[in-house]
Amino acid sequence: MLIYLKALGCRLNEAELETWAQSFQKQGHQISPQLNQANIIIINSCAVTQEAARKSRQLIRRLHHQNPTAKLVVSGCYATLNESEVAQLIGVDLVVSNQDKSQLVEKTLSELDFQTMPVMSTEAGEHSLFTRGRQRAFIKVQDGCRYRCTFCIVTVARGEEISRPITAIIDEINHLHQQGINEVILTGVHLGGYGTEINLDLSTLIRHILQQTTIPRIRLGSLEPWDLPTDFFSLFENPRLMPHLHLPLQSGCDSVLKRMARRCKTQEFAAIVEKARQQIADFNITTDIIVGFPGETEDEWQQSFDFIKKIGFGDLHIFSYSHRAGTKAATLSDPIRKQVKKQRSKQLHELALSMKQKFIETQLNKESLVLWETPQEDLETGKRLSFGYTPNYLRVAGESHLENSLSLVTLATRTKNYILTGEA
Repeated sequence: MLIYLKALGCRLNEAELETWAQSFQKQGHQISPQLNQANIIIINSCAVTQEAARKSRQLIRRLHHQNPTAKLVVSGCYATLNESEVAQLIGVDLVVSNQDKSQLVEKTLSELDFQTMPVMSTEAGEHSLFTRGRQRAFIKVQDGCRYRCTFCIVTVARGEEISRPITAIIDEINHLHQQGINEVILTGVHLGGYGTEINLDLSTLIRHILQQTTIPRIRLGSLEPWDLPTDFFSLFENPRLMPHLHLPLQSGCDSVLKRMARRCKTQEFAAIVEKARQQIADFNITTDIIVGFPGETEDEWQQSFDFIKKIGFGDLHIFSYSHRAGTKAATLSDPIRKQVKKQRSKQLHELALSMKQKFIETQLNKESLVLWETPQEDLETGKRLSFGYTPNYLRVAGESHLENSLSLVTLATRTKNYILTGEA
């Protein structure tokens, strides 16, 4: 069988997609980059916002329309929170909830009556990441979250925290490296909570990975700022741990953070950022911001905007608050008008671009080691360029670079969306 895989939303969904891809290959099936050739379509859906749920529905309908003969399997948070709704969508053959997604491959093959092909199952073939045009692998190290931020529906969809054993994670990374992968991203719903229920912690996991693997690059996924131990930034003395963190702030106003049930105040957040920048050169910190949380006054919004500007993030992920049934925030009074949220979002997007460009300017004329990905035609120049990322997660473009290779380049000039190397 030819399997087409598609994920929406977080890096954890991508990590799960890759696990399924490897499992399908072990069963003797192939991963297809072409939707129209697939016999089975697997969608890992998202429901972090109402917009994400809407996009999940659209994706299900679109993929079925483009390949109506393929069997369609849907998993993920949207499928978990709206199982009966998803099951009734035209074209959906199987819904697998988050609680059962570890058995997704087996359920797909048995319930849809597809047979395995043991003759092919011993052939490793091209790594499924390369088949799907990816050079970096997402490693799921834990699932679930014990905290209950008032806006978050994901904790409802994902359930309690479960951490993977260190040996399993290291084995997966070494296996990926042997197959040609040069960068992994550790990810989870509550990454900083790794190991709590098995008497471990994230720092211990990272140290074991640095000691027991030789993969050139290790990144961390989104990490709650209150989870960082006092010695955490000393880990970045090892150059294999990339100097970039995505630390969700959500608001730059303490009174809003309190209504969100966030566990890190702005003063504590600022101290974390300062420590990171003092200890590691060119450290890049990015964040999430929710605009228009219920009751967000004009004064609270201005406090938030000013704090974000003061920190000077490398980039922002901006979300307009959306009502989610089943969350505590859905019961809060004083909803913010759509037009106000739109105006604040526009203001924040302009600040985000300014901060990003300012950070990029600090990196120009420096040398940086870039991991190059699949070459593609650039819409800005019309040239076929190689794209990749610096250790601190800045997008770089250049000519004549080998896919999935690392090379030292000079960061020369800035365009609207990326940095050009000296030879481009």
